[in-house]
Amino acid sequence: MLNKLFGAFSKDLGIDLGTANTLVYIRGEGIVINEPSVVALNKKTEQVVAIGTEARKMVGRTPGHIVAIRPLVDGVISDFEVTSEMLNYFIKKVHSSATQLFARPRIVIGIPSGITEVERRAVRDAAKNAGARAVYLVEEPMAAAIGARLPVQEAVGSMVIDLGGGTCDIAVISLGGIVASRSLRIAGDKFNEDIAAYARDEFKLIIGERTAEDVKISIGSVWKTGEALEGTLRGRDLVTGLPREVIVTDADVRVALAKSVRTITEAVKATIEDTPPELVSDIMHRGILLVGGGSMIRGLDKLIERETKMPVYVAEDPLTAVVRGCGIILEDIDGLRDVLIEDDYDLPPT
Repeated sequence: MLNKLFGAFSKDLGIDLGTANTLVYIRGEGIVINEPSVVALNKKTEQVVAIGTEARKMVGRTPGHIVAIRPLVDGVISDFEVTSEMLNYFIKKVHSSATQLFARPRIVIGIPSGITEVERRAVRDAAKNAGARAVYLVEEPMAAAIGARLPVQEAVGSMVIDLGGGTCDIAVISLGGIVASRSLRIAGDKFNEDIAAYARDEFKLIIGERTAEDVKISIGSVWKTGEALEGTLRGRDLVTGLPREVIVTDADVRVALAKSVRTITEAVKATIEDTPPELVSDIMHRGILLVGGGSMIRGLDKLIERETKMPVYVAEDPLTAVVRGCGIILEDIDGLRDVLIEDDYDLPPT
């Protein structure tokens, strides 16, 4: 009886619980939330000050007693209670004030492919703690492939590279399962760190995370293009301690990212080596799909294409591929149950 009541008042959700951003899909409606995975806390009162977009504005700009944190690091939960608070906020946000009290949705959550059983349990428990009555977990490359409408349940090889904020998931998929995979803790956040380290070493300039990310987005590339791009780095001089700005080019960013990008391409090649020949043949014909925010950096598709000798293409709207896949699973959980790595059932009446 209680489950029917909860179902009547709840909107089932698909969630891409990302290190950088959290996206929420409502069954029958589509994507309704795309906000940073950031929570601002008042350390004096232990109260949440802001979540999502508002909290993101506070990063690097808060007084000592307020700290803006990201409760997910490298794709996994680093702060359980804060993650639960963030999920609870998003669940309430998509329900009207009249139904929030009874909102106990079923949730499909995308998680990195390489996380442990303990880390998976933390995601499931955080969602339950936030009010979910049933939780279904799916690996992000599988969700991305479904979101891109690849034939994941057929006897055909599909290869997906999901380059997000905290992790890079590489997977070969066939017959509803992952045949070969790699999961790296090298992705968008590591790229930001690389740019900040390059500015410190080359220009003796200390810059913040947001400045590094802005430069990565505006002029970042891993493949030489015909046009020269320039950007400005503003920060604190390491020698004088005073403000200073320097002009950097896309060539500088390529040098800064070279080591991390090489690690990713080596992992892609290693995954292909682990793949059965018949599936490699399929991938050569069908190509490799790039998804996630990191896939939008200029020239990454060309670089991987050169390294693997296979066609590579970026998904249409790569930022939302995972959450769209979670939404498709949500619309047909019974038909797509075999792609889930873990599922839950409605809680018994209490």
